[in-house]
Amino acid sequence: MSTPQRRVVAPPATPPAPDVLIDGVTRRSTIKWMTLAWVGFAAATGAGLTATLRFLFPNVLFEPPTRFKAGDPSTYSFGVDERWKGKYRVWIVRNTDSMYALLARCTHLGCTPNWLAAQNKFKCPCHGSGYYMSGVNFEGPTPRPLERTEIAISPDDGQLVVDTATRFLYERGQWSDPKSFVKMV
Repeated sequence: MSTPQRRVVAPPATPPAPDVLIDGVTRRSTIKWMTLAWVGFAAATGAGLTATLRFLFPNVLFEPPTRFKAGDPSTYSFGVDERWKGKYRVWIVRNTDSMYALLARCTHLGCTPNWLAAQNKFKCPCHGSGYYMSGVNFEGPTPRPLERTEIAISPDDGQLVVDTATRFLYERGQWSDPKSFVKMV
């Protein structure tokens, strides 16, 4: 007789135990969160360094010079000349006996008014302030007239020289100052 063969039956395969640490958190999720934390730390550090470097190299505002030559007085016709409005924010006005330079900045909130030749006035597009050709205000919320800037004739070449850093205010009686206009003969 033959010996009965024993059959060995393997125990049922059980799935491997998950890689659980404490409270159901796996090693994989821990590494994922630590990686995310390090990326956040690196981003914050980079932003801080960028801000520090930006502080060390500030913005430099390049503005046109305040003093400029505006050409020969004979090239200006009677009325308002707008050729310097864009770069220097100045109008040069010529009437029968003098020339003066008005700062093209509304005294209400600083907008740049427009010269309306058909209506013979300056009109601010922001809030509707109106000024006569002389610069005196007559309508809108503007509290005072436009400012004049220093104007003179250069003794070297006879050109007009305008200095926007020096301003003359009507309400202080400074428009009668000899530096606020040029007499035409």
